[in-house]
Amino acid sequence: MAPTSPSSSVEKAKQSLGQRLREIRKDAGLTGRALAHLAGWHESKCSRLEHGTATPTDADLRTWATHCGVPEQAEDLIAVARGIEGMYVEWRRLERSGLKRVQESVLPLWERTERFRIYSSWLIPGPLQTADYIRSLLEAARSRRNLPDDVEEAVQVRLEKQTVLQEGNHRFAVLLEESVLRYRLGSVSTMVGQLGHLLWAGALPSVSLGIIPQDADRSQLRPVEGFFIFDDVQASVELVSAHLTITQPHEIRMYEQTFALLAQQAVYGAPARLLITQAINALE
Repeated sequence: MAPTSPSSSVEKAKQSLGQRLREIRKDAGLTGRALAHLAGWHESKCSRLEHGTATPTDADLRTWATHCGVPEQAEDLIAVARGIEGMYVEWRRLERSGLKRVQESVLPLWERTERFRIYSSWLIPGPLQTADYIRSLLEAARSRRNLPDDVEEAVQVRLEKQTVLQEGNHRFAVLLEESVLRYRLGSVSTMVGQLGHLLWAGALPSVSLGIIPQDADRSQLRPVEGFFIFDDVQASVELVSAHLTITQPHEIRMYEQTFALLAQQAVYGAPARLLITQAINALE
């Protein structure tokens, strides 16, 4: 089963919070109209919050908890709501402090994750990138989004993050579409160097590298959006406009199931190395 559309993750999280608010209200023996009256709100506000069509403020959640007789639940509700807000973050907001800050922001997650599952349908993923390849990607992002020029600093941070490949108890299962090997990002020499580096990285004890051939039968599962799964607690998806963080357990399971299906379509070892070598030869 392929994952649902990325934006649905946020909507489902909002609906889940709304369901929790509804249960708290009902446990207090209040109707939506009565709660709205106590809070001094328009009577439709309770309905909108419970259906996830309105975003509650911290004050809204404190008011809700107080009038429902459970003020001790307010801070937990606020934490859940802030987590939902952080699930879908526009690139312009995430990158307003520069590309280096974006790279640094995920360091704690990378360091505590033991099992990485990564699928990419259009580029070599971050842990396996060379400096030149990273530079090509970040220069393009900087230019496209009119960001501060801290590309070189960001390149160094991303390279430093790659120490997890050879240090600590980290394991990487990486799946790439064969087309990724053919998409040219940067100069020919950049791509040749990147593909050569991929051969090296794929031989590391911590890395399992699978390539899904272009002639594979995709009737069971077509290519999907690229994603990272960090242990079994979080999935991340990069969209055109934003970065999506998925923490709902049932949605993480969908990505895990999708990864397992994609893994069945991939080749490994010598067949995978042959596909990479053929892509290098085509460039040279």
